This record gives sequence, C-alpha cells and structure tokens, in this order.
Amino acid sequence: MLKYLKQAVAAVAVVLVAACGGGDDDTAPVTRNIVQQAQADNRLSILVEAVVAADLATTLSGPGPYTVLAPTDEAFAALLEELGVTKAQLLADRALLTAVLTYHVVPGRVVRAQLPLNTPITTVQGETFTVTNAGVVDQRGRTARLVQTDVPATNGVIHVIDRVILPSP
Repeated sequence: MLKYLKQAVAAVAVVLVAACGGGDDDTAPVTRNIVQQAQADNRLSILVEAVVAADLATTLSGPGPYTVLAPTDEAFAALLEELGVTKAQLLADRALLTAVLTYHVVPGRVVRAQLPLNTPITTVQGETFTVTNAGVVDQRGRTARLVQTDVPATNGVIHVIDRVILPSP
C-alpha cells in the first residue's frame, strides 16, 4: 500500500511540474540592462526621461555594475509639487538633474539583503544616504520606502522607491 501511495504522489508531482512549464521562472537569464529594465516598467517613465535628459543613459547602460534606487512616477510628481516646478523645468536643469539622479546610484551590485542598516552608503554622486527599517533616509532627513527590491539587470540591480531622495542642499 505504501508503495502505491509513493507512486501516486510521484505521478502528481510530475503532472504539476509539467503543468507549470517544468521549471522555475526565477532562473530565466537576465537580458536587460538597468535602462532597459526601467523602460520596461511603466512606473518609471519619468525616471527614464530624466536619465535621458541628464545624458546618463549611456553610462547606466554600460558595464557597471550599479545599484539604482528608482523613484516611481508618483515620487517624481510629489517632488515637482514640493519644488514648485514643472516636469519640463526639472528636465531642463541638467546640473540639478544630474546631481539628484547620481545620488540614486551606488557603485556595485547591492541586493536588498546586502544593504547595511543604519550605515551610510556612498553614492556615485559622492554623498551618502542611510537604509533603516523605515526605508532610505536621504541627507535632508526625508525617507523613501522600498516598493520593490532586487530587480535584476545585466549590469546591476534596481530597487524601486516611493520618493525621490535628495542630497544635502
């Protein structure tokens, strides 16, 4: 009886694996770089526009590796309101845009589990932010929550955040 039960369980397992496509989708090869991943995510369209306007698309498409904290469109909308500027005005200020965007980039591939809590992390812009249990805290004491983490790219990793973080004034 035990022999037949084991055979039945094995048969069900085979059917389930076949029905699910036979494998784990998480093992699919990553084929997009950071910019391409951002372009494929409809929550990050303003970020993509900003990266292009700041002339950072080539760099962020390069070999890296980079870790990018990617603010959502809603995060950019809130920043525009906070600053009292339009999207066109922000995108036209290349110096400000470059400083803000590079503040969202860390050299190397740092997955969520490797983000050190309560320890300053230096960005490619040169300043630091800190990751706490509440989220990412910028130089101005503003906190962004991690909305999605560990989005893989061929040249790094993306962590989606709900607020644009800012370097010191």
